Amino acid sequence: MPSAQLSLRLAAATLAGMIAVAAPSQAAPGQAHAPLFQRITLAKPGDLGVHTYRIPALAVAKDGTLLASYDARIDAAHDLPGNIDVMLRRSRDMGRSWSAPQRVVHYGDGIGAGDSSLLVDRDTGRIFLFYAYAPRGIGFATSQSGNATDSTTTLHPRYVWSDDNGASWQGPRDLTATIKSPTWKGMFATSGHGLQLFNDHGARGRLIQPYVFRGPDNLNHVVNIYSDDHGASWKAGVPIGDNLDESKAVELADGTVMENMRSSDPRMHTRMLARSHDGGIHFGPIAPEPQLPDPHNNGDIIRVAPLAAPDQAKAHWLLFSNTVDPRERRRLTLRLSCNDGQTWDAGRVLDAGDAMYSVMARLPDGSFGIFYEDGAGNLSFARFNLAWLHHGCRQG
Repeated sequence: MPSAQLSLRLAAATLAGMIAVAAPSQAAPGQAHAPLFQRITLAKPGDLGVHTYRIPALAVAKDGTLLASYDARIDAAHDLPGNIDVMLRRSRDMGRSWSAPQRVVHYGDGIGAGDSSLLVDRDTGRIFLFYAYAPRGIGFATSQSGNATDSTTTLHPRYVWSDDNGASWQGPRDLTATIKSPTWKGMFATSGHGLQLFNDHGARGRLIQPYVFRGPDNLNHVVNIYSDDHGASWKAGVPIGDNLDESKAVELADGTVMENMRSSDPRMHTRMLARSHDGGIHFGPIAPEPQLPDPHNNGDIIRVAPLAAPDQAKAHWLLFSNTVDPRERRRLTLRLSCNDGQTWDAGRVLDAGDAMYSVMARLPDGSFGIFYEDGAGNLSFARFNLAWLHHGCRQG
C-alpha cells in the first residue's frame, strides 16, 4: 500500500502568503456589548488549480492557533473516490489573517484522502486530523466489508497528528483493524471536529470522534470512537442507530454527551438526538428534534462556555449551526439554547443563500469562529460574538 506523502512544513507567513481582514471599529472583540462580525474567504474554486474545495474542519490548538482543514478536490467536485487531498491553513490572530495553504495529506496516483476532522487534546497539545483513505476506485458506496489494514477494497479510517500546534504533521496511523468491525462496509469520520470531555464523571479527558459506517443492512449508522489514553489506543463505542449520518457530540453541563445527528431517512427533515450517560459509548433512544429542521446536511453544536461551573447559567448555553430550510441547503443560521437544548431561539441568519456544511469553534477571547461552505463554492470563515447574535440568555 502506498505511503502518504505528507507535507510537513508550513509555508512561511510572508506578506504574500497572508490574507487579512479589517479589525472591528467598536470595542474589544471579546466584549459582549460590542457586536462583532468579520468574514474572509479561505478557499475558492480555481485556487492553486483545484476544481472544488469542500468539507470544512475547524479547531483551536493549545497555544490558541486556529486551524482550518478541508478537501482539495483536484479535478472534480464529487466525493471519494477521486483525486482529493487534505489542506490546512493556520491563523495566529483568531482568523484576521491566515497562513498560505499547506497540503497535509496527499497520496496521488488515483488514491484519495478526504472528510477531515480535527481533535485537540488540551492536556498534551497533540492535534489529531482524522480522514478517510480511499484506495483507487473505492468510495463510501463501493467500499466492501472487512478490516484488514492492507485491504484495497474498503475505506480506511486514518489520522495524522501534530505536536507543534499544526506547523508540522506526522503519520499516518491506520485504525482499520482497531475500530472497524469486519462486517462494516464504508466508514469515515464525521468532518468538522471531535470532542474532549471536561466533566469529572469518570471520563474526564476522553477523546471522542464521531464516525459514520454502512452496516451489513446497507443502512448508515453512527458510532463514536474514543480514547482514554490521549490517543495511544482507540476503541469503537456501541453504534447509536441506523438511518443516520454525520453527527457532532457535545458534552452538557451535567456530563451527559448529546449526539446531534443528520438523518439519512428521506422522510425525516429534522436533526436527530441521542444521549449518553457513560461518556459517549452507549446511547439511549434516538428522537427527532422538531425545533431544529435540517435538509440532510452536516451542521455543528458546541458549548458556549465549556469550563463554566454547572451552577452558572452560561454552563447550559449551546450554539448550533445548520441550514434551516428543511428541504434545501440554504439559510445558514446560528441558534442559541439557554437550557442544554431544551428550547432554541430563532437565531440569526449568517448566509441567506445556498450553503452546505459548517463547523464552529470557541476562540481564545470568548468570540466564536464558523468555517462553512457557501453557495458560490467558497470556503469562508466568519468570526462573531454573542452580542452579534442578539442573544436573550440570562447571565448568572
